[in-house]
Amino acid sequence: MAAIAEAAGVTRQTVYAHFRTRDELVAAVVERLTGEFVAALDAADLDAPPAAEALRRFLDVSAGLFGGRPALIRPEALPPVSAEQDRERHTPVAERLERIIRRGQQGGEFPADVPPGWIADAIIALGHAAGTEAADGLAPAQARKALHAAALRLAGADRT
Repeated sequence: MAAIAEAAGVTRQTVYAHFRTRDELVAAVVERLTGEFVAALDAADLDAPPAAEALRRFLDVSAGLFGGRPALIRPEALPPVSAEQDRERHTPVAERLERIIRRGQQGGEFPADVPPGWIADAIIALGHAAGTEAADGLAPAQARKALHAAALRLAGADRT
């Protein structure tokens, strides 16, 4: 908390006046980043391009927002939450991703043999894995490339 106060140019007491604990502060940061992420996804016009391109855009927005903050998507770095709270945290993102997958399946770009919700959840898990790898030293460009390849394969966009 002292380091956060110093970085913000305020006193520790000021930080504690707004956030009683580190967990409260981290939860507020995650909530704010989720809002920024959803706004960036909405600005990326994910409904316009072919679904595979929309998935790439989704992943690029993810990399742009979290690329410099990989520790924030490492589950162990976040305050513990229930499965329901974690699901609620991811819902706005998962809904947008699932919409891309569903559109790709309905348009024949992606195979329809796996439920879109399952694919969306798996891609989110891949995003967390990419963040963990980046935080552990994998070059961000390599993590991004691996995430793109794995997510597109998972959705079935790479079948030829």
